[in-house]
Amino acid sequence: MQNHKSRKPQTWTVLDALQWTAGFFDSRHIDAPRLTAELLLAEVLGLNRIDLYIRHDQPLLDNELARYREVIRRRAKREPLAYILEKKEFWDLEFIVAPEVLIPRPETEHLVEAALERLPEDADNIKRVIDLGTGCGAIVVSLAVYRPQNLYFGVDRSYRAVRVAKENAKRNDSGQRLHLFVGDWLEPVNSGACGFDMIVSNPPYIPSAQIDSLEPEIHNFEPRLALDGLEDGLFAIRAIIDTAPRHLDSGGFLLMEIGYDQKDAVTTLCQKTGCYRDIEFVRDYGGHNRVAVLQKR
Repeated sequence: MQNHKSRKPQTWTVLDALQWTAGFFDSRHIDAPRLTAELLLAEVLGLNRIDLYIRHDQPLLDNELARYREVIRRRAKREPLAYILEKKEFWDLEFIVAPEVLIPRPETEHLVEAALERLPEDADNIKRVIDLGTGCGAIVVSLAVYRPQNLYFGVDRSYRAVRVAKENAKRNDSGQRLHLFVGDWLEPVNSGACGFDMIVSNPPYIPSAQIDSLEPEIHNFEPRLALDGLEDGLFAIRAIIDTAPRHLDSGGFLLMEIGYDQKDAVTTLCQKTGCYRDIEFVRDYGGHNRVAVLQKR
């Protein structure tokens, strides 16, 4: 580890490493440089963040420094912190993440919250819920943890994503209530089977032309398949809105995360089907319409 401010201690202590790394990340315009340094060093040392300050004068061993240099290098190349740590907190739960899956985001917590508000807590009132494009399983596993009486299903076209989701279901003790399938949206669902009470999805909704202008952490590392909504960003949203009514029971809900500027387009798509009696929009922390809530007639 070279010192970008010329001072290089003979022995690197925990505090030396944190101070150097925070300055280095700041010079590279990495978000939250001090916090990032703490999280990376805590992971390398197998400590909690608070322990770093309790042991601030602890010297780092050569093998610890080598591992720390490697994760610093990866983050400096703009690899997302969650992929380096191989985990991400979402809805007070911890999820394994890997390059095969989208990293769970705070905006998606609004989708989980809206779904929970529409799922009864009554243990005898069992609902059938399916998550389309489940990725790491953050949405459906969170629902299964907080409304454990229901039956849950998840679908993703990526076999590797389904494997990650299965591991997250086990990690959060919801594996027995969640059934996962490989497939494209609702294709794996038997049209003759009984319907669902709720369909949830965070589909790809970014127009293709905009993806390369996003932060390097996104367009260089996250799976394009989970981001790309094709030309107008509505390809997957349109497909789900059109097909969901065939699989929803009367009065059932379809909840989708959408782009900040897609409210009018989504409203028009819903009205064209004639299958939904109500449509609501939930705003995110930035005041943008982020979740569409549709109820079948």
